[in-house]
Amino acid sequence: MTFIGMFACSKKIFMSSIPQKLKHQQVQYLEFLSRDLEKVKAFYTAAFGWVFADYGPEYTAFEGDFVDGGFTIGEPSKGSILVVLYSQDLEGTRANVIHAGGVISKEIFAFPGGRRFQFLDPDGYELAVWSL
Repeated sequence: MTFIGMFACSKKIFMSSIPQKLKHQQVQYLEFLSRDLEKVKAFYTAAFGWVFADYGPEYTAFEGDFVDGGFTIGEPSKGSILVVLYSQDLEGTRANVIHAGGVISKEIFAFPGGRRFQFLDPDGYELAVWSL
């Protein structure tokens, strides 16, 4: 079932928080494919404290302060998108990622505007975390 189907089934839950998150031409929802929903939920809970809500055996959603998303059963495809997260404590976030089982793919480096690192999650998706 797609996000739209899940949204229709859980409209009351989402409608309470979505209006304040909607910003014109900004990312509001991300969907990922995952081979193992339990493994990916454990990783993101341990690394970032994300909270999940399951919508059947093939879909789980997370809700954040600024963006929501979900994972559905499927074969991940590396390189299609780089999601970048923000951290006030880059080294602490890096330690959390490693402790949760993430693999650092690019160590912390400086770029105009800040510093960041990149990591692979349990499904092989590469994400980045940046800080000022």
